[in-house]
Amino acid sequence: MLRAMVFDFDGILVDSEPAIIKVYQQMAAREGWVLTEEEYYRDYLALDDRATVAQLYRKHERELSLDHRDELIRWKRETYLEAIRDGLPPLPGATEFVRRCASLFPLAIASGSLRDEVEYLLGKLELRDQFAVLSTAEASEHSKPHPEVYLNALSGLRKLERLRNPRLDASECLAFEDAPAGVEAAQAAGIRCVALAHSRPREELGHADWVLREFAEIQLDEIVKSF
Repeated sequence: MLRAMVFDFDGILVDSEPAIIKVYQQMAAREGWVLTEEEYYRDYLALDDRATVAQLYRKHERELSLDHRDELIRWKRETYLEAIRDGLPPLPGATEFVRRCASLFPLAIASGSLRDEVEYLLGKLELRDQFAVLSTAEASEHSKPHPEVYLNALSGLRKLERLRNPRLDASECLAFEDAPAGVEAAQAAGIRCVALAHSRPREELGHADWVLREFAEIQLDEIVKSF
């Protein structure tokens, strides 16, 4: 039986990837490098800030100190928060789908973004109150495709009164992702996953349990029956 849902955030609910790419491109330029959009979607999509900075330095065969990593992450956070000050648009159908799901199940976010970034944009979309649990980068040591951020979301959901008895099992959850690494993370946590081809072509998402183009294609009643 399906009892809870866990949503990725960037590229699933909010059209934030273009803004994120621009900030990371500015960061790369500060270090003397070029980061193309194609490279970002291929090598960095779904990574949190720590993993992105580390990957950028590995690619350019440069040593990275923890102090400099943290300095770059602080710069990215400040620059990105300024870029999203006026909010960002939802992906087509996201707002309506979230509200429908929230009327049926407890919802969580499992995102590699920082909590204040997620909360700010959810607030702009008037969706913050639809999510009982936010699992974000601060509480996870590992980035997707590691399952930690999903395991943290499960832990938070299990504290909700309606999911304590019987204790929520990962097999009773459904995830929504747009990145291959995100699908891997959800499934590694034992959660079945719907992949939406918002950011990557469908053929790269074939390991998901369902692969669709957009929210409008989701047959929710049929998916619920499969649990």
